[in-house]
Amino acid sequence: MKPLLVLAGGFGTRLRSIVNDVPKPLAPVNGSPFLKYLIKNWLRQGVREFIFLLHFEAEKIELMISEMQNSGELEDSKIHIIVEQEPLGTGGSVANAINLLGLDGGFLVANADTWLDHGITDLDKLGANSIAAVLVPDCKRYGSVSILDNKVVQFREKQTESVAGWINAGLYCLDAKIFSAMSSVKAFSLEDSILPWCIENSELKVFTMEAQFVDIGVPSDYLRFCELTSKGNLRE
Repeated sequence: MKPLLVLAGGFGTRLRSIVNDVPKPLAPVNGSPFLKYLIKNWLRQGVREFIFLLHFEAEKIELMISEMQNSGELEDSKIHIIVEQEPLGTGGSVANAINLLGLDGGFLVANADTWLDHGITDLDKLGANSIAAVLVPDCKRYGSVSILDNKVVQFREKQTESVAGWINAGLYCLDAKIFSAMSSVKAFSLEDSILPWCIENSELKVFTMEAQFVDIGVPSDYLRFCELTSKGNLRE
């Protein structure tokens, strides 16, 4: 399986009203950091090489990863940690990792604040350049994805109406070469720069999935994830 780049450097400002002592990926869920749930789920899906892209309170996330290594939970896994000295955005973080590690060919990218119970294996097989889209009952908060012939043709802005639809699940398989044009740009967004370029060049394949999806970026969904775990309703 391709290496997984984990975007874990954000400030998590929307969640800080209820989680303000740790960075968002470490938000506590029944006694364990949220990121630990993600890593264990990714391991179950076959990921064996992780590249953690950190910035805000990076030392706390590094400590958690170190503790997992010492306990044997990351046995047989290859771990890279990149601490960014300034915010680089989702695209800038990936481009920085490509440059520092000399990445070539395809790799996976996931957000450290989003739970998906499956999908990595399927996206890895689909190959670059592709994204996972998940069906949700209300895409008002996220905006929606328009799909034609198994490719993304448009990302629609957030809507005023509450309707069901496909949304960007925050899980990607990308090729290093598509970042070459951004080599002179430090901070930029995957969503604003890289993905639109892929659509314009008819290069953005999509894996559509019905999955358990939770983005803990806002308090209500973070609390929903905590409830899912406490009631034993988390799909693994």
